[in-house]
Amino acid sequence: MIRARELCKTYRVHRRPPGLLAALRSVVRRRYEEVRALVDVSFAIAPGERVGFLGPNGAGKTTALKILSGLLYPTSGSVTVGEFVPQERRSEFLHMITLVMGQKQQLLWDLPPAETFAMNRALFDLPRREADATQKELVDLLEVGPLIGKPTRQLSLGERMKCELVAALLHRPRVLFLDEPTIGLDVSMQARVRDFIRRYNESTGASVLLTSHYMEDVAALCPRVIVIDKGHLIYDGDLRTLARRIRPEKRITMHFSSLPAPGELDRLGSCVARSELQATLAVPAAQVTEAVRAALGRLPISDISVEDPPLEEIMQEFLGGQPANGRVKSA
Repeated sequence: MIRARELCKTYRVHRRPPGLLAALRSVVRRRYEEVRALVDVSFAIAPGERVGFLGPNGAGKTTALKILSGLLYPTSGSVTVGEFVPQERRSEFLHMITLVMGQKQQLLWDLPPAETFAMNRALFDLPRREADATQKELVDLLEVGPLIGKPTRQLSLGERMKCELVAALLHRPRVLFLDEPTIGLDVSMQARVRDFIRRYNESTGASVLLTSHYMEDVAALCPRVIVIDKGHLIYDGDLRTLARRIRPEKRITMHFSSLPAPGELDRLGSCVARSELQATLAVPAAQVTEAVRAALGRLPISDISVEDPPLEEIMQEFLGGQPANGRVKSA
């Protein structure tokens, strides 16, 4: 459904030192430098796949999404979405995609969201009955019924974000480019939006490419991740494989009914968090069963749980240890 081959994007950026004299000189003599936002990025996404697109700020994620949606031209390389070249912006292509950007909005600022929904229905030439049914489904799911009649400028960031999703999905696109779709939402609404995206994907077979700094979004939705850093693709593969490669361990969290004897925890694993009646240990995955058995036999445990290390820690360690040459790693 989506294919990028050796995708490159370079910006020519004007730079000048601060000061009035430097500003005057730049009028007649401007100095430029090239900034490489994407460097030979290649990947393919099949119909129905949900893929996380990860990387630190400035890595090139939003640039890639804008190229895939036809808002930017690549400097070199090629992109196809379905059978279309995004930069041609054909109407059939625009009908099959949507781009949701958490920091940008399509809602009309001084008009209520319902007016934007009506405008999108007309732009996409949607049958009235079909559009009304889709709108009702989305409005009910995201609990924005009381909001769609208020001027957009009176809505909070989270309320606007929910209305943005309604507007973006009204034409039932087959490719979803989602850039921080849960920004500004509370925890319960983030979970509700994630559940909707999953159900939309499963019921329609739509492909989803998601960027998010909320790792809960990625862990819940994306079995596969593409990671870029400084414009280079550095990993493309299974999320769990990446997690096991970076942190081949489990976290055992224990709650105690009384204080454990000194030194008992050190025998079981490396302590990563500790309070008076709670402790979290990092234990190699192969030793988890033995460690849990020993803990239950030696310690005054009232509750115990075993989990994977937090995805935030895994990504921080992975990106922090990457070489500057952008070497590709794959599963």
